[in-house]
Order: sequence, then C-alpha cells, then structure tokens
Amino acid sequence: MAKVQDSTPKERYVPNGLKFAFGGLAGMAATCVVQPLDLIKTRMQLSGGGRTSFVVAGEIVAREGFVALYAGLSAGLLRQATYTTTRLGVYNWLFDSYKERHGGTAPGFGIKTALGIAAGSIGAFVGTPAEVALIRMTADGRLPAEQRRNYKNVVDALLRIVREEGVLKLWRGATPTVSRAMVVNAAQLSTYSQAREIFAKRVPDGITLHFCASMVSGLITTIASMPVDIIKTRIQNAAKGESQLVVVTSLLRNEGVLSLWKGFLPYYARLGPHTVLTFIFLEQFNAAYLKYY
Repeated sequence: MAKVQDSTPKERYVPNGLKFAFGGLAGMAATCVVQPLDLIKTRMQLSGGGRTSFVVAGEIVAREGFVALYAGLSAGLLRQATYTTTRLGVYNWLFDSYKERHGGTAPGFGIKTALGIAAGSIGAFVGTPAEVALIRMTADGRLPAEQRRNYKNVVDALLRIVREEGVLKLWRGATPTVSRAMVVNAAQLSTYSQAREIFAKRVPDGITLHFCASMVSGLITTIASMPVDIIKTRIQNAAKGESQLVVVTSLLRNEGVLSLWKGFLPYYARLGPHTVLTFIFLEQFNAAYLKYY
C-alpha cells in the first residue's frame, strides 16, 4: 500500500539572520521620516527655557536653514543599524524560542515585558556610540560658532571622540542609555503586542491596526521613559570632565522635577510614528520574504 504523504503545509518562517537585518532596515527607514522630530526633542531637552516645540523648530529653520532639521541623520541611521537591528532581532529570536519550547504557545504579557527588557538592554549597549554621536550632532547648532564640534558625519564624530577623548567616551552615558532602553522596550514591545491583540477584535488587520497599537504603545512608553532619556541626553552632551552626578543634580536643582518631561510633544510625536513606521516596514519586509522566497 502506497504511503500517504502528509499534506499539512509547513509553517513558514524568517531566518534569524534576516530578523536582525529586517529590524535594522525598518528602523532606518522610519528614522528618515522622523529625524526632524528627534532633533527638536534633543534641542528642547538641552534648553533651559520653556519654549514650545513649534518655536524651537521655527528658530532652527530661521537660523540654520531647513536642511538643519536633518542634522545628525547619519548618526541616527547608524544608531538604528546597531540598536534597532539588535533589539528587534533579539526580541523576535527570544519570542520564537519561547514558542518553540512551549509547544507553539505565545508568551504572556509578563514574559513579553521580560523579553523586551533583555532585548533592549543588549541593543542599547551595542548602539551607545552612535547614540553619543547623534546627541552631539543634533545639539551642535544651538552652540555659539566657536564652541561647535562641527562633526562632518557620524564616522568623523566617532573617530574624533576616540582621538580627542578616548575610546571609552563612546560609551559615555551607557548606564542611563541601557536603563532607558530597558524601560522603552519593556513598555514598547510588550504594550504594542498587547494593544494589537486588543484592537484586533475591533479593527481590521493592516495599517490602521498597526497605527492604533503603536500610538497607544508610544504614549505609555513616552511617559515611562522620558526622565531617563533627558538625563541620558544631558550626560552625553556634557562638556569634557563634567561628571554624571553633577549633570543630574544641576538639572534637578536649576530646572525642577518637571523638566524631566521637557520635550514631551516632539518625543511622543517622534516615538509614536517611528514605532508605527518601524513595525509597518518590518512586517512588509517579512511578508515580502515569505512571498518571494
């Protein structure tokens, strides 16, 4: 009697290496869209005044030109190529590994949060040098001409930091950077997955679903992560020799606790769409791979 072949279709999957690559490419594509918001957020976090994001944006365009809104783009792309590649790749790998070990059962909210923390901390450490370069390049235009660092691009920034300050300065502010990433990813990756499951019952699958889940995720992530983010920004932009403790105490003493949420609007306006675009691009890359390969 002839042996009957199993007609059950095999589950298709994206190889681990491509999960990392697609994560980085998705983040880089999203950064090209939201880079001006990142620059405005950084300028507001470094400013001692109470100016709105619209005023800051207007001043940048008036003094430095429209192209200045994309200052530091090369550093932003390198940050995504290192940080986002690592964090999304590690998260997806850990997520799939959990499902394999538990008979295809997806992890619950608590496990998702733990996976996000692990992925975020690893990605942040890898991406800290690009983060330092990004903060300095986006902040440069607010300084007097004689005090500007005038980095030509991210490669020039990294080489000059090593040459002028030492290789360890590439990881300046690594502790708050990793702490921020742990908070961001614990909130972002877990709440995105959870919000998507909730909205899926009411919203059809597609860009609308991704948008709703991402904006909810972005709001929660913004509230939770901004204090760590502004401390990280101040430390990474600090002058040579200025200790991290001095930077933090000076911030709280001179500007108050509420300054920890300075730049909330551009931060959220950047994080929400960036999350939307990143996941949309990521899912499109995955879908294209499964369709054609």
